[in-house]
Amino acid sequence: MNAQQPSIQFLTLEESAKVDAALLSSSEKFLTRLTISSWKLLKHIAQDYNVAVEDLTTQQIIDWFEKDGKVRREQGNESAYLKW
Repeated sequence: MNAQQPSIQFLTLEESAKVDAALLSSSEKFLTRLTISSWKLLKHIAQDYNVAVEDLTTQQIIDWFEKDGKVRREQGNESAYLKW
């Protein structure tokens, strides 16, 4: 897994404003934000595994989260990719 810090936000202010302006219900806006953020995270995970997003497996995604969690527990929140 790549230990570099994320260079992008999961949802930029501009993207958030676009979602806010969309003709969507509150729950649809939430799901839209979640989908955009998930897509960006999947792109990062795929890059770590040197595969296309569509080629990621469920196990690779689980493994990635386990590794990131281990980094967080052993090295601290700032060393992990995801900041909880």
